Amino acid sequence: MRRRARGGRRARPSPSHQPAPSFITPPGQGFLPRETALHHQVCGWRGGRGGQAGVGTRGPLPTPPPACRQQHIIPLVQQALAEAGVTPSDIAAVAYTKGPGMGGPLVSCAVAARALSLLWRVPLLPVNHCVGHIEMGRLVTGAVDPVVLYASGGNTQVIAYSKQRYRIFGETIDVAVGNALDRFARLVGLPNDPAPGYNIEQEAKKGVKLIPLPYVVKGMDVAMSGLLSAVEEAAPRLLKSGEATVADLCFSMQETVFAALVEITERAMAHVGAPDVLIVGGVGCNVRLQEMMGTMAAERGGRLYATGARQRGGRGGWAPRLPPASHPSSSPP
Repeated sequence: MRRRARGGRRARPSPSHQPAPSFITPPGQGFLPRETALHHQVCGWRGGRGGQAGVGTRGPLPTPPPACRQQHIIPLVQQALAEAGVTPSDIAAVAYTKGPGMGGPLVSCAVAARALSLLWRVPLLPVNHCVGHIEMGRLVTGAVDPVVLYASGGNTQVIAYSKQRYRIFGETIDVAVGNALDRFARLVGLPNDPAPGYNIEQEAKKGVKLIPLPYVVKGMDVAMSGLLSAVEEAAPRLLKSGEATVADLCFSMQETVFAALVEITERAMAHVGAPDVLIVGGVGCNVRLQEMMGTMAAERGGRLYATGARQRGGRGGWAPRLPPASHPSSSPP
């Protein structure tokens, strides 16, 4: 949070537009929480296979020397100040993600936030991860009172604001949509750089065959586990026989998953009488999902609001949108 703004922000040239260094595993591999925690603690230290500590390993992870811990944040803060055209004296408060999330990354960022708060003598503001995504989306897009589809690696929820609270109208009952897409990407051998979902999106543009896949909508909720099980069984067989390509599978996966998300979102819009919809979270950057959701909203006389890749994982715009009462100065977890 800053007292006054000077200058503008520049988008990075990479497809993900993320200013923070990303943790990327080799193709076909996922990640463990301990590996992401180490990634958040290490910068410029080499201790594992592949030239980066913890990447591509499943054994005991090496411990970095103390001088190398918690160093990603220093160049990142310097870059953020430079891009915003501000100095530490312009900063009114330091906000950090208190949760929910994985413990390692949350603690690493909380410690860095506390240090900056003490260094700059400004309040420390805890922010709810999920509410932060929504409020940042409202700030960036100008949406007033939309139904929200929050679709990311760890969350899939249809949310609306009522009686001073965000309330969940529908959600996944098992696997989050982003997690499902990540697992599918590993199954078909797509790389994790810059992100599995981004690579699925690009491959899907080349798909020409729609393969029938399980479509599970239960009232206001969706289920992804059955779809994943079906794809895990069918994909190797279809690829080996030549009945489908990787691009066909990506196209079919996207169409099936996104159709389910659009359906439960439309039901919530009808229930609360809201014409507009806002998509937030990493999966919400998918252009095809935005096209499908935009068509539905237009048919209902409303419009779609969506964020870009730079906002999908950033937290910089969270604190200014949240009421001060929700940000009592407190210590990180």
